[in-house]
Amino acid sequence: MLYLKDLTYHPPATPIPILKNIKLEIAPQQIGLVIGPSGSGKTTLLEILAGLAQPTSGNIYWGEQELTSEQLQQLGGLVFQFPERHFCGGTILEELRLGHPELGSGKVHEALNEVGLSSLSLHQAPQSLSGGQQRRLALAVQLIRQPSILMLDEPTAGLDWSMRRQLVSLLGKLKAHWTLLVVTHDAGDLLEIADQCWTINHGQLQTVEAATLGKKAVLSQLG
Repeated sequence: MLYLKDLTYHPPATPIPILKNIKLEIAPQQIGLVIGPSGSGKTTLLEILAGLAQPTSGNIYWGEQELTSEQLQQLGGLVFQFPERHFCGGTILEELRLGHPELGSGKVHEALNEVGLSSLSLHQAPQSLSGGQQRRLALAVQLIRQPSILMLDEPTAGLDWSMRRQLVSLLGKLKAHWTLLVVTHDAGDLLEIADQCWTINHGQLQTVEAATLGKKAVLSQLG
């Protein structure tokens, strides 16, 4: 279980904290959804959980173990917004093996199968894939690392309706094996698969019962 206790992030250059006393718990094999407008602190929260930024105060636990930034880098897999812009490999195989040249074909095919891309040629260029396929490949890049928690920043941004539905369905299936934390400004169909839901505004997190409130009620919590 991921547990955040009184997490605050206040860089010296900012007049007020970006994150304020965040408390959050996500159980294994659940999807947590954080909804908030641009500038609310969503991406900063993921960067801290991925070990890319250091909180000013507070604690992060996995189970009963308190985690350092170095341990968080091993624990989590972060899929950035528009991850396809960061592809570096010339082929799907190269993209999946970046940083992991020792990976055998079995692990590669397993990761692609997990995200529904098993029919693609490993020698195909990532840039030749459709938008939805590129998002799935970005997920596979993280899954191949076997993280304990998968974190996604605006995973449906820029996708058309059909691709959004396919990606949401995939995320719902992934929670059978993974814990997921998704942040977005537009919950949309993601509410259907969320086990827990929070809104974030001006760095403050508030729990919302997504299953009973529905989209309009959740968005009303954002003010």
